[in-house]
Amino acid sequence: MFNIRVRLKEDPYSILVGAGIVGGLTAQLKKIVSGRDAVVITNHLVWRLHGRRLAEALRRGGFTVKVFQVEDSERAKSAEVAFGLVRKIAQYAADKKPVVLSFGGGVVGDLGGFVAALYKRGVPLVQIPTTLLAQIDSSIGGKVAVDLPEGKNLIGAFYQPRLVLADVDFLATLSDRQVANGLAEAVKYGVIADARLFAFIEKNYRRLLARDSAALTQLVKGCAAIKADVVSRDEKETRGLRTILNFGHTAGHAIETAAGYDRYHHGEAVALGMRVACAISCRLKLMKPFEAARVECLLSAVGLPQVVEGLPLTRILKAMQFDKKFQGKQNRFVMARAIGQVVVREAIPEAVLKASIRDYIS
Repeated sequence: MFNIRVRLKEDPYSILVGAGIVGGLTAQLKKIVSGRDAVVITNHLVWRLHGRRLAEALRRGGFTVKVFQVEDSERAKSAEVAFGLVRKIAQYAADKKPVVLSFGGGVVGDLGGFVAALYKRGVPLVQIPTTLLAQIDSSIGGKVAVDLPEGKNLIGAFYQPRLVLADVDFLATLSDRQVANGLAEAVKYGVIADARLFAFIEKNYRRLLARDSAALTQLVKGCAAIKADVVSRDEKETRGLRTILNFGHTAGHAIETAAGYDRYHHGEAVALGMRVACAISCRLKLMKPFEAARVECLLSAVGLPQVVEGLPLTRILKAMQFDKKFQGKQNRFVMARAIGQVVVREAIPEAVLKASIRDYIS
């Protein structure tokens, strides 16, 4: 088991990475919470596949277990669902000191974290991600939120977990599409911070797609270490450093929103957003075309979409207007200089932006 520390000034925490480590969860919980009541927020599929293992581990360690299940869809990440869960926890835990366990992928992680931040002005939160994307990215860093029809994550907060436990054994039941979805964020980490990680994915993507435990552990550890370092130095995105984690997300979120959240998974939309970001970077003479081609080829090799289907440019641009990373009406993008190096640029010319998105509309 690997222990990666998120070294915040207030409330530092560990990211534990390994195979079969959920069995040791309660030993870790007893170090960070005083109560013995666990509230698990999950979805129906995750609970059916993995719930017994988690429940047995908790009860063996002396914890009570109350489970709240939500729909296995981005639609679960709404204010209505969140406040419904807060009320259910209030009715159940009036005389308890619950710890909230977000047990699932990115939707459950965001939703459960948001609920934990709201209830009684904040109760202990533990993230137990069960998808590759959540293990390497969304469970780490304390960004919790729900969506509005106008855009993703528009109601949210920074609320750090007390612990992240990434057991790669949970990844064995993922579909090929879900693994590829997570690999999009892994490619992002290689582009923004670590050329060696990018090369590792290029060399080992077949092992990763085959859910090889050793390769997945190496990947999750490497990506988690990068995000932990960035979050430790810029927890609430006040210094500008954390902005680099948004590479591919500006166009990606707009594509997700314009498609109504149900056509593309998050990583698929981010992959399309990375293609757009690389195209912009090349048009602005920041990135050499052969490096952009490496990114494009790797995204395609792992099975991520190559074009946006059935969405007009105007709808994508309209969705982009609600991007909370923009400064007023001025757009703001993370651009690639090379694999392993990015820069934040504002006021990308509209003609460059439109042409770069149009490159990927079928």
